[in-house]
Amino acid sequence: MVILEDTRQKVGKHDTKESWFADNDVELVRSKLFAGDYCLPPTVAIDTKQNLMEIAGNMCGNVAERRRFREECKTAQNAGCRLVFLVEHGKTVTELADLIGRRIMLGSGKVVDGEQLFNAMNTMSARYGCSFEFCLPELAGQRIKEILENGQ
Repeated sequence: MVILEDTRQKVGKHDTKESWFADNDVELVRSKLFAGDYCLPPTVAIDTKQNLMEIAGNMCGNVAERRRFREECKTAQNAGCRLVFLVEHGKTVTELADLIGRRIMLGSGKVVDGEQLFNAMNTMSARYGCSFEFCLPELAGQRIKEILENGQ
């Protein structure tokens, strides 16, 4: 089980609870909470990406970026939370298949083949249960609300 612990909890002041959690397979993840000291994670979370370049950098960029991205997916999965990556892009990419045949230039100058990104997204979806959606930037707010309301 994963429990969120507020970052304002003083480290070292709750050793008895933390010891019990550790002995009973409860993982504590420190996060700023809007209320309370402990809570369960949400069931759906959305991570917005500004464009294809950002998501390609996260998934196909340097080793540290790929590791950070994978750990975020694993943490969500371990918490029982479905993670949706909402990529804000133009009208030309509305689904994963639209990535095939594209070339995406990263900020580092590296070029990522769309098929490589397509395969990476499918692998992450299968392995960690996350999903990838695409929308126009002006529709992102509406789509976030829909996903969270429907839990899908």
